Parts: sequence; structure tokens; C-alpha cells
Amino acid sequence: MSVKEIFETMSYGPAPEQAGDALAWIVDRGARFGHFIDGAFTEPGEGFESRNPATGEVLATLTQATSSDVAAAVDAARLAQPEWEALGGKGRARYLYALARLLQKHARLFAVLETLDNGKPIREARDIDVPLAQRHFYYHAGLAQLMEQELPGRAALGVCGQVIPWNFPLLMLAWKVAPALAMGNTVVLKPAEWTSLTALCFADICQQAGLPKGVLNIVTGDGAVGEMVVNAEVDKVAFTGSTEVGRKIREATAGRGIALSLELGGKSPFIVFEDADIDSAIEGVVDAIWFNGGQVCCAGSRLLVQEGIAEDFHTRLKARMATLRVGDPLDKCIDVGAIVDPAQKARIAALVDASGGEVFRAGDAPEGCFYPPTLISGLSPADPLMQEEVFGPVLVSTTFRTPAEAVQLANNTRYGLAASVWSENINTALDVAPKLVSGIVWINGSNMMDAAAGFGGVRESGWGREGGWEGARSYTRLVDDLPALTPVEGFAGEKVEPVAVDRTAKMYIGGKQARPDGGYAKAVYGADGSLIGQAPIANRKDIRNAVEAARGAAGWAGATAHNRAQVLYYLGENLSARADGFAALIDRMTGETGGRAEVEAAVDRLFTYAAWCDKFEGAVKPVPGRVVAMALNEPCGVIGALCPDEAPLLGLVSVMAPIIAMGNRAVLVASEPFPMAALEFIQVLETSDVPGGVVNILTGSHAELAKPLATHMDLECVWSFSSTDLAAEIERGAAGVVKRTWVDGLARDWLTAQGEGRVFLDAATEVKTVWVPYGA
Repeated sequence: MSVKEIFETMSYGPAPEQAGDALAWIVDRGARFGHFIDGAFTEPGEGFESRNPATGEVLATLTQATSSDVAAAVDAARLAQPEWEALGGKGRARYLYALARLLQKHARLFAVLETLDNGKPIREARDIDVPLAQRHFYYHAGLAQLMEQELPGRAALGVCGQVIPWNFPLLMLAWKVAPALAMGNTVVLKPAEWTSLTALCFADICQQAGLPKGVLNIVTGDGAVGEMVVNAEVDKVAFTGSTEVGRKIREATAGRGIALSLELGGKSPFIVFEDADIDSAIEGVVDAIWFNGGQVCCAGSRLLVQEGIAEDFHTRLKARMATLRVGDPLDKCIDVGAIVDPAQKARIAALVDASGGEVFRAGDAPEGCFYPPTLISGLSPADPLMQEEVFGPVLVSTTFRTPAEAVQLANNTRYGLAASVWSENINTALDVAPKLVSGIVWINGSNMMDAAAGFGGVRESGWGREGGWEGARSYTRLVDDLPALTPVEGFAGEKVEPVAVDRTAKMYIGGKQARPDGGYAKAVYGADGSLIGQAPIANRKDIRNAVEAARGAAGWAGATAHNRAQVLYYLGENLSARADGFAALIDRMTGETGGRAEVEAAVDRLFTYAAWCDKFEGAVKPVPGRVVAMALNEPCGVIGALCPDEAPLLGLVSVMAPIIAMGNRAVLVASEPFPMAALEFIQVLETSDVPGGVVNILTGSHAELAKPLATHMDLECVWSFSSTDLAAEIERGAAGVVKRTWVDGLARDWLTAQGEGRVFLDAATEVKTVWVPYGA
């Protein structure tokens, strides 16, 4: 037999990793664990078993946290936070470096413990999870070192409640704990019920590093404990997990005035064009969907193959699937390990069994909590398996003919976490990538991640980014402690004065003046009680019409930044030409004398955001390897906003300008007590080359229009600067489709820098990270 024949016929021999040290660590601690609160482990209490999913063996008994445990953890974090922040970034960096070093020192212990607890192959835990966790602590130690220099005027949020999933227990801990601590926050962490052991081992090395008491607290238990953490007196909630739970968290935090970031589910497309390197693409599929047994939120679980190569591709893919090895996760030769829990395996099996497609399984899986790599084809785009997240080693496949159809199929989902594009023609790949509604796009690759590059999604995949400066900033706030807004009331009048020519009360929708759907208007009086005019009263149908017009103006996002700047400059010019009239109107409405200053500030603001159009830059992230990771600032889409009441013109302009400068379209509800300035501004819009539908202006009750804005399916974001307290209404309404919200509630001085700047531009954009490998 030749050497070639030997290599083609011989089977892999077992290469087991020894678990002795990890099991010894568990036994040395009595195989029973309490919580980690205020720098020490509590006495173990009543709880639940943590099992090895590959064998069913009980590894340890963990304690179910009570409400008093969670309260103690939050109190400890609250007490420790001021001193931890007062250390300064450089002082905090020393602890983060120490944690990174200790993760390296105990790398094999963490890798084996992760595999025992989670069931993932030891190769993945050893070569991916643990090194990436180390990388996050090193990277964020650097951000802490540079914080005062690079983030002037920003401070920690306070106490952060964090809830992490079971698919990457240690890595998810690092993703959340490292930036929070780096920016000066303290943390109460709730690891997943099924996979808590590496978090508790991390608490052990926190003691070794001398991390001050109360800076990191860990409470264990089921979903009820996560709910307690979310409902506790924390300043931010950060969650990674299912969209269903994320929606409930949004509802639970509505109106509380705390920060929230959600990294949720996905149904990511894996797009293969005819000119792709097929063998490389097939290996990419293996990495995209069978990495970690498909239990990955960004798994490439929807395979879209161009028709010309579909048959050949599927034939080769099935042959490759037949070589995948499923079995003992501690065996270094294993490709697919165990499913995390029998309940998850049962869910996967039920979804596949209900499928009406052609099912191909790569052999039989071993007895126990294992599921074979599976390919399902012949499904329609609307089939549940094409739309719902399976979270297992199951790939669904369909075909497309043209790049346009590929984009349409890829975006036909409620999710928007990741996408993978395979083509040897870089022009094709870079043409398709920006059209994909996704927070991450990998070109000729999959599952590329690094601490320097932001990770996160859009749509029902959540919002917020983890990694990079963008992730770190989400754990900070502006130092300015602005007071809360107080309601602003308009003026009443007693008589209606005759006018020479009556003026019809109209709003601005789709580039045209439009009567309100309900046909009602309200009288607007000046401070002296005299009638200024009539303002339309918008209703939910007017919201619908305005959103529809905004969706129709999608071409604005494709306009060049230079062209958008020209329109904003032109708006400023035309507003300036009518400054006297606007100043007099503002003074008459408000009874103040600041109309001239407000108009001048509005003109200046338009010029400011015109300047920002082509200067709010993305970045090329310094990630390891021969790959360019480009962080691009993309428009959110259609943004609905309740404009400030107290600054009728300047508030409208300060909200509108950053929205449209970044390529979004706006549905604006003008100042409720002083709407006439917005209605006059319509004439400026009509003469300034603003495409129809890019800006839509409604007037009416903020309280009545808040819910239709928040619940509208075709709005990507809702902002509110209303003096009416609508935070709970908006945030609860937005939970249905996991919509981004920005409810300010602060009394900004719109005439100053408080009314402009990067905070508005950040809110008007999403960061899309596009990964492009290069070279050999």
C-alpha cells in the first residue's frame, strides 16, 4: 500500500485531552459553588446541577440566587464603583492586564473546563474561545489606559447588570466584563444556568489578581435570576441571548432611564456566487454552521448558492459533511461536539422533523446529547426553517440567479446580525456587502472576530456593539449632568381675529403639503393671546403616510456625502434669507426675545452638519492576520423623532440635520406648544432641493403620536426630546420589533454644544464591520 493510499484510507485515532486538572479544580472547591459577591464566594445554597452534556455526568452543584443575593451583589457593586472609577484609566488598566495574564497562565484549565461544561470541541475552546477572551482583556486594558486622553468628557455609567448565554460562556464574559471595567463601571454578571463554571473559575483568578472587592460580582441561577438582575437598581443592562428574551428585557427596562444593549438572534445568509472558489467556500460553510455545533448567533445557517453551481456545490458539500467527526468533545480529532443540553437537542430535532424539505444527515450521531450535521434543501423563503433560528448544526439551502436576487433573499429575514459573501470577483463582493442589512459582513470568510472590531446587529438582532471604541463608549456617559426636562405649555387665546386671507393648515409629507387625515386643526396663540394660526392635528394614519413616503426616498442613503452636504448648505442659506420673519414668529409664539439667536443657531447647525456629512469617518480596525476590517458608519434608515418643545425652530433643525446628514430619512413631530415655526420651515424645505420624502413634518400631540411611532414596523429608530415624559411609552412600544430608541429627557441648552455633535451622529448611524482578507 502506497503512502497516498494510507492517507486516504486510514481513520483518525483518538487524541483525548486529559481533564484531570479541571476536575481537580472542581473537587478542590467541594464541587459545590456559591455566588461571588463583594470579592468572596458565598456559602453554597440550594440550587441545581451542572452536567457534562457529552456524558450526562454531574460536574458540580450551583446555587440558585435569591432576590437578596442579587440585591447584595448590586449593593457591593454600587459601593465599589466610585473608588474603582477614581483609580483612573491607567490604574484600572493594571488590573485588566493582570486578568489577561492570568487567563494565559491558566489557559488549558479554562479550555478543558469550558469543554466539560459546554460540550464544544476542545480544539475550539483551546484555539478560539480562550485566546479571544485573553485578547479582549488585553485590548480593553489598552482602552482603559487611553480613556482620559481619547474619551474626554465621558465617565462611567455606574453599575452594569450583564446576562450572558451558554454558547460561549467565557468569551461572552470577556466581551462584557472587560469594556465595562475598563471604562470605570462595576458589574453584576449572571452566567447561563447550563454553563456557569468558567465564570466561577474567572472569579477565582479575580481574587488572584487582587481585583478590589465588589468590582465584579457573579450570581448563578436560571432565567428568574437574570430577570432579577434586569429589574435591579443598575445603570445599564447588557444582554446576549434570544430575541424573545431581549424583547422582554426592553419592556422591563422601559422608562427607567438606564442604558441598554442587546445582542440577539440571527439567521445569517451565506452567499456563494458562481465565480467563488468552491472548495474554499465549502470549508467556509463548515466553519459558518458547524463551528460550536451551530450554536452560534451569527452562524451562517442560510446557504444561498447561485443556480449555475448549485448542484455541484451541494454534491461536494455532502461529501465534506460525511467526513465530519461527531463525538467526545475532549478528543482533539472531533469536529462537532455535544449539544449543550437535552432540552436544546429536543428543540433542534423538533424543528427539523417538522420541515418539509429534503433532509440530508451526515451519518449517525453517537448516543447521548449529540446531533449530526444536517443539510435541508428545497424550502421556500417563507418556510419556518428559513426564517427561525435553529441554534444547532442545521443548514438550510436555496438558490438564486442574480446578485439582486441574492440580496433580496439575504435580507428576507427579521434578523440582521451577520452575512458571508463568497466570490473571486472583489467588485461583486464589495457591491453586495453594503446592500446587506447586517451588522457584520465577511467576504470569503466567516466567524472572523476580534476585540478591536465591533460586533453586533440591526433589526431584531438587537443594537449596540461589543468590541472596539464603539463598544467601550456604550459603557460611558457624557459628564454634563443636565437637569430633567419640565413640561412646556403653549398659550391660550380668547378671540379669533379676522385675517385677510385664510391659510389652510397643512403638514409636509412626501415633499408636498398635505392636509391631516383627521381633518382637524388647533388654534395656536401667541404669548399676548392673539391668534398666530392653525396647526394640523396629525393621527396614526398621518404617521403611516409619512413613513411610507420616507421609505420611498431610500435613494437618499445612496447620495454621496458631498451631495447631502450641498443640500444642507442650501437649507442654511435659504433659512438665513428668511431670518427676520422666523425670529419675529418665534418671539411671538414663546413670549421671549431670543428668536434672532435661535434662527442664527439653526443656520449654524445646518452648516455644521453639512460639514460633518463627509467627515464622520469610519475606521480600519487593527485586527490580527492578513485581513482588513472596515468599520463603516451606515444610516439607520427611517428615524421618527419628537422634536423639542422649548426650541421650536432650533430643536427641529438640531434633530433633523444629523438624521439627514448621515443619509437617513426623517419623520418629525414638531414642537407641540409652538408648532408654527416648523410649518413655516416647510417653505424652506420646498425651495432647497430636499428630495420628497427625505424630511416629513407633522404637528400634533406628542403623547398621542408617540405610540404609533414606537410601534411602526417600518421605522428603524425613534428619538424623543419632547418635554412630555414619554420614555416608558416609547421604549415599551419599541420592544415589539426590538427597535432602537433614544429618549433624552434632559433639559439641553440647544443654543450650545449640548445640542449638537457626535452623540447625535452616533445615534443616526449603525456601524457595519466588513472583513476583507487579502494576500496569501
